[in-house]
Amino acid sequence: MSTVSEHIRPAAVAGGPDQGLSPAQLAAKYGLSVSGARPSLPAYVRQLWSRRHFIVAYATARLTAMYTKAKLGQLWQVMTPLLNCAVYYLIFGILLKTGRNTPHFVQFLCIGVFIFTFTQNAVMAGTRSIADNLGLVRALHFPRACLPISFTIIQLQQLLFSMIVLLGIVLFANLPMVSWALVLPILVLQFVFNAGLAMVLARVGAKVTDTAQLMPFVMRTWMYASGVMFNVQNIDVPEWAKTLLDVNPIAVYIDLMRFALLDSVKSDVLPPHVWAWAVGWALLAGIGGFLYFWKAEEEYGRG
Repeated sequence: MSTVSEHIRPAAVAGGPDQGLSPAQLAAKYGLSVSGARPSLPAYVRQLWSRRHFIVAYATARLTAMYTKAKLGQLWQVMTPLLNCAVYYLIFGILLKTGRNTPHFVQFLCIGVFIFTFTQNAVMAGTRSIADNLGLVRALHFPRACLPISFTIIQLQQLLFSMIVLLGIVLFANLPMVSWALVLPILVLQFVFNAGLAMVLARVGAKVTDTAQLMPFVMRTWMYASGVMFNVQNIDVPEWAKTLLDVNPIAVYIDLMRFALLDSVKSDVLPPHVWAWAVGWALLAGIGGFLYFWKAEEEYGRG
């Protein structure tokens, strides 16, 4: 599309009929628009949808490239969360004995670690998605939301690989499978939540690059407040604090996944309002994060 500057200068030099018109009037006359201006929300959504194949292909390529130099390759997608589970089990299960009143604590712990890691990695990658890809942002014209969404898809793909191992761990405990069909809607809700949060932090990280240095401490604090290594119902805290822990978004998705996979202990870990909170957090983060990111679309890669 032509820009205003392409027509203003010839008109001014020639002294023709356009002489004396302001840039805004010239733009209106020739149907010009500001290069790189933020599109309307419906147009932006259409642009994003038209690039859905690029988003998936970009995410898959990045995921493959992540482990090309490692001898074990893609196995690290599964081994990393498993090693984390082993460390947390040693500290919290054996030394601190936080799981003594929790049935099937190994499965309970693994679910918490895997689900929290999904959100943690999506947020961390989303924070750096614009700042670390300025060359791509400045070289090509595309909806910038493609980047945080792509990085969230990468984490979803990693989780899906890990879920195969997680289901094997749950089967080892000989637990019923009657609620396993709920795994898919739970992952969809958490993906929407993660993508929205990644877009919020992508915008913040693009402006304040130090955000990426702060986020590990924020996520570590969030992990300890989400019942990853212990059952929130078993800790001695005031009732208002327990309520806050229950509605914590990551704790909500962890509770849902534990309900789906550990059906025999669902009465211990599933608050009755958990589905409403899961949907609410997904909508709030997904829609709110998308709008917040779109508002600064024309600012990414500048300055």
